[in-house]
Amino acid sequence: MAPLGIGLIGVGRHGIRYVQHLREFASDAVLIAVSRRNAQQGAGFAREHGVRFYPDYHALIADPDVDALIVVTPPVFTSSICMAAIQAKKPLLIEKPLACTGAAAKAMAEAAEAAGVPLMTAHTLRFDSAIQALKTEVSKASRVHYLALTYRIERNRVVSKDPADYGQRGVLLEIGTHLFDLIRFLMEDEVVEVRCELDYLESKTIESRALVSLRTRRNVSCIVDVSWVSTGRVSRVEWIGSDAHISADWVQHRLCRIGPEQRIDEWSIPPCHTVAETIRSFLTALKRGGPMPITGWDGYKAVAIADACYDSAKIGRVVRLVG
Repeated sequence: MAPLGIGLIGVGRHGIRYVQHLREFASDAVLIAVSRRNAQQGAGFAREHGVRFYPDYHALIADPDVDALIVVTPPVFTSSICMAAIQAKKPLLIEKPLACTGAAAKAMAEAAEAAGVPLMTAHTLRFDSAIQALKTEVSKASRVHYLALTYRIERNRVVSKDPADYGQRGVLLEIGTHLFDLIRFLMEDEVVEVRCELDYLESKTIESRALVSLRTRRNVSCIVDVSWVSTGRVSRVEWIGSDAHISADWVQHRLCRIGPEQRIDEWSIPPCHTVAETIRSFLTALKRGGPMPITGWDGYKAVAIADACYDSAKIGRVVRLVG
């Protein structure tokens, strides 16, 4: 079987990672064409890598040699790209967050499902080796009391971001959706209510810190703390149960389990390339004709939780999710 022709829309800092890892799948997929907002940089990249460049992503989607799409753009662009790809019947993998709002993300998932076009959301943290190890340990543990998730990103990481690219939303949409998806992934449960506080420590227009209290359908409490104001990157997921406290750090690649009588076991987890694993799972699902491992609906649910958080922060009380 000939390798799938891949069209990549978005060749910025994160898009380059996809290019680098696509080389690992030469027998399954080959990069055919790219599109980028900055036409000069996009054309230069295409010349350097020997691929086609399209200033207009519609032309890339229409290229008959492009079989599937990878979209690594800010979420303000993903809805229109997704709808054009669905119309062309071309499968696509879209970086999280799937869209700026739950309404847009839902429309994308509905359209893909109705057209029978495979749509995967790149919630890459699901593939992290520390998260995978945590999920294995959690599956062997007994009743959970609550889940606590922390992700702090260094300030200089976001200085150049354009708020318009994220629909005038900040850290909660970009980083919080990672953790909202992890709640669903680790707990195998749905969030039904949230209470959120936002801080505007670095900007008057977009939030740079969010504290969220969530409750799942099975009545498990979850706490999320995300920010852009740290001097360094900090990550932690803590599963607090009746017989163990199990935590994972995907930045430091460590797992810790505190059992009865304060017995502590710690492991270093070999790191993995989450983007490579995301691409692998996308290509495998396409090859087998099976469902996407992380669907458009999964992407929608993470953004819908973010929507509820923004609503809660605005009105100052608990918001229940609908559906």
